[in-house]
Amino acid sequence: MKTIHLTTIAAIALCQTAPAQAPAALESAVTLNAADLLPAEQLRGDSHRVRDMVVTDGFLAHFEIDTDFGTFEAVGVPQVKQRIAEANAIRKLVETSKTDLFAEGLKRSINQPIDAVKNIAKDPVTSIKRAPKTVGHFFSKVGASVERGVDRIKADNEAGHGPSAAAIGASAKNAAGFDKAKLDTARQLGVDPYSDNKSLQEEMDKVTWAFFAGGLPLRIGAAVASAGVAVAATNMVGIPEETYALTQAELALRDNKSLTAMGLKEEDISNFQIQPNLSTTRRHRIVKALEAMPAATGRGRIILLANSCETTDQADFLIAALEMLVERQRTGASDYKQLHVFGRLPGATTATGMLEVPAPVDHVTWTSQVAAFASRNDLGTAPKTLIHTGRLSPATAAGFTAAGWQTVAVPY
Repeated sequence: MKTIHLTTIAAIALCQTAPAQAPAALESAVTLNAADLLPAEQLRGDSHRVRDMVVTDGFLAHFEIDTDFGTFEAVGVPQVKQRIAEANAIRKLVETSKTDLFAEGLKRSINQPIDAVKNIAKDPVTSIKRAPKTVGHFFSKVGASVERGVDRIKADNEAGHGPSAAAIGASAKNAAGFDKAKLDTARQLGVDPYSDNKSLQEEMDKVTWAFFAGGLPLRIGAAVASAGVAVAATNMVGIPEETYALTQAELALRDNKSLTAMGLKEEDISNFQIQPNLSTTRRHRIVKALEAMPAATGRGRIILLANSCETTDQADFLIAALEMLVERQRTGASDYKQLHVFGRLPGATTATGMLEVPAPVDHVTWTSQVAAFASRNDLGTAPKTLIHTGRLSPATAAGFTAAGWQTVAVPY
């Protein structure tokens, strides 16, 4: 049984024809071996095996991971790493649930049903199911505006289809300390406390509640014996440290204050906090990325773009793109003065006038959609650089060069 549901990729209509100067014939998306994208130590582990054949969609790779707890699906290399960490975390939780200490905690907590705090574990991300969009949607010139995306979210929430701000804020009040205990569990495991992995959430709920309600300290195996295990896993999936230190309500308040200080509109901030495809962790990572580029104007445009994400995959793509810009800002490779949104694709202008477009991709093939993006006419006349992870096929690299782009490969 699959624990992470991912439907087939939706087709995207082309917005313009391929550039006449394309140096090679158009390509089709390819199927790769997992070993082409992941190091050997990540292909197999105590709790998982990544299937060998990996389908790509022209931008990202779509993985299947067999685990002791079901088959997980992942879009893109970073999400594979997250699912691997989660599989290891579930194994540790299952092992913990077999200990005498867990049995004692469960016995003590028998009069305090876990349903009393179930609301804290409910991830707003999973409350709305939408038709999936490939990240190619970001690269298309024509599409629904981000403003319409915000309006739709507001309508969904007014119709009762999304989480209300009151419901989000009430979680900490009703948890009576359980939320803090669960954050500590996630910290020990090195996983996202607000992950949309239902199997992980169920196991964290069960184990945390037995120890919390039973009044016993929770120590999860190797995470305590070697703190480096949890730290390494946390770094691998990109969870900011304060995600574990602050409750959901506290983190939302902190992020609200930061966005207000940036001069964003109150309505946009409110929509951001109730966007159903942005988990607490996703929202905080976006805010952290904007904080890391303090000299750049246009941060409000990025929040509007975040508010328009129609799937969690689109949100993750946006976050990865922003964090690529942050890393270049941090290392001094670039100094950003303005943030842009081209349709639904983020970009940034440097102090020297260079337009940099981040592409957190796995393997890009020279499809008609990629060719159309390379020659789109709404990016201005400034020199352009594609900052990308993963690999470009030879035809793709040649196509971007012929269209006047520089390309720079960076690590994930």
